[in-house]
Order: sequence, then structure tokens, then C-alpha cells
Amino acid sequence: MKIIKYLFFLLLLIIIGGAVYIATINGEYQVEESRVIDAPDELLFNTINEYKTWDKWGPWMDESDDLIMEYPENTSGQGASYSWKSETQGDGRMKTEKIAPFSSIDQKITFITPMGESVSDVYWKFEKIEGKKTKVTWGMKGEQSFMEKAFWTTQDSTLSQMLRPMYKRGLEKLDTYSKEEMKKYSVHVDGVTEHGGGFYMYSATASSIAVIPEKMSQMIPAVNAYMRENNLAQTGMPFTIYNEYNEDQGTAIFSTAIPTRDKVVTPKESTVLCDFLPRQKVVKTTLKGDYVNLKEAWETAYKYIADNSLEADATSAAFEVYRAGPGLAPNPADWITEIYVPIK
Repeated sequence: MKIIKYLFFLLLLIIIGGAVYIATINGEYQVEESRVIDAPDELLFNTINEYKTWDKWGPWMDESDDLIMEYPENTSGQGASYSWKSETQGDGRMKTEKIAPFSSIDQKITFITPMGESVSDVYWKFEKIEGKKTKVTWGMKGEQSFMEKAFWTTQDSTLSQMLRPMYKRGLEKLDTYSKEEMKKYSVHVDGVTEHGGGFYMYSATASSIAVIPEKMSQMIPAVNAYMRENNLAQTGMPFTIYNEYNEDQGTAIFSTAIPTRDKVVTPKESTVLCDFLPRQKVVKTTLKGDYVNLKEAWETAYKYIADNSLEADATSAAFEVYRAGPGLAPNPADWITEIYVPIK
């Protein structure tokens, strides 16, 4: 009988000692991973800020076939949330607590387990580097409960060690997802229409076709600056007129322009001039997507002209209008360029 009593007290001491040991363990934890992604900070911020994109790149999607996502009415911005249910991974929910557009997002994540609810802080940081590249940092921190600490003492790894590979894989999938989203594009021939024309301010140059984008990035801001300095009204979106385009020789003469209301007489020494685009019959083609797809869009426009027994007007230069570009849409897939080919 005494032996049983001693064993009972020994077991009690072990339990008390174990409890004291677990209680003294520092329950604070933090896991953080970073990755440089070749995408604009605004695009990546908007992707993370919208919970309905998470099932496209979330690393947990690889580990569960029974994950059910549930979305309320508000899924982006401060106060947005979503929840999930899974027999294999458990249930949980996420809520956005605070956002600083294009630089950071703070969230609360709640895991619902047999040991109760576990709440942690999730944070995102977006750092713009080297042009369009962005350093994305994804982290989570919190403090484990007594039962959680007891559980992790029985495991071969810590909570942070278990989470780190998942966060790393998540950023890799976010990288892939963002690049695929940026590649999306469409070309649509709107058909024969009439372009209203009008006065425009422009700057012209001759260059190799390969450096046209670089030249345009310098010329359009110069025209825009001239108009601001001289209080000239802008009445439409910027456009480029291709006065000559020789693909065989790889050269072009072109003008970058911005519409204005009235005729403007500029000084003789000015590199920014004024001209008039006549009202004319055109075939309009719309590209939604990155400028790398412009060649295909132009080819589609001329194929439409040939297939419909139309004839391009060689006396009038074709042009493209930039309805939405990098300044308005961070995702190249959302850029809109209209191509106008004058016809007889």
C-alpha cells in the first residue's frame, strides 16, 4: 500500500515539475520569410489585400483536399475577413486589422483547435526596389498558451520551424501567381468606326524600333510638362503616331502626343509642337494587356482589314492611344491600348 502511495506522490511530483517546466517556457514565437518578386508593390499589395485571391497561392491548399473557404461581403481592406473549415487542418478565420496602402497589411488569424482558440498577429511588408521589383515580407507572431506549449514539447520541431517552409512556399507561389496574372491579355477588333481627331501637342523623333518604348518614356513626360508650364488643357489620353514604320530595316519615325483643345503656336526653338489630326474613318483594335503584346494587336488589326476587303489609307499615319497604362493600373494585364488604322 505504501508503495502505491509513494508512486502516486512520485507521479504527482513529475506532473507538477512538468507543469512548472512548461510554464517557464517562453511561449512567444515569430516566423518571417521574405522574397523579392518582379512585380509592382501596388499589384502585390492589392493581391494580398483581397482574400478571394488567397486560394490561388496559399501554401495550405497543397496540403488539404477538404479545405472549404467561406467569404463574407467584405473581402478586401480594413475590416475584411474570411474563414475556412477542414477536417484535416482544422477550422479558422482571418481578419484585416490595418492597412497602409502599398506598404503594409496587419491581420489577425484565429485557429480553432481541440485545445481552444489560438490567436496570432500576421503582418505583410512591401518594399519597392529596383524599378518594378518588390521585397515582400510575410510574418506571424504570437504567444502560445500552456496547452500549446505542452503540445510542442512533444514534437520534433518548434512551431516556427514547422511554419517557416510553408511561408517560404507561399511566397514562391505568390511570385508565380503574380507573374501569370501580369501575362494575361486579350486583343479585340472593334471594327470600322470614325475617329474625331483634333489638335494635339507632340514631340517627334526617329529611332530603331527596339528603343521606341525607352524613347516614349522620355518624350510623353516632356510633352506633358510643356503643357503644364504653358497652362494648355489636356483633352484626351496620350497617343503615339507612327509616321513611318519600316520593320525590315528596324527603324521608325514617330510622334508622342497629347490632345489639346485649341491650336497652339509654339516658339521656333521649341521641341514640342502643335498639329491637327483630321476626323477620319478607321479600324479600331483594342489590346488589354502588356505592351509586349502590341505587335500581335497590330497584326490582328491589319489581318482584319485584309480579311474584310478594306484598304489602309497610306496617306494617313496609324496611331495608338493609351487609355490605361502604368500610371493608372499597376497590373500590366489591365493596361488598355487602342489601335487606329486609317482606311479609305
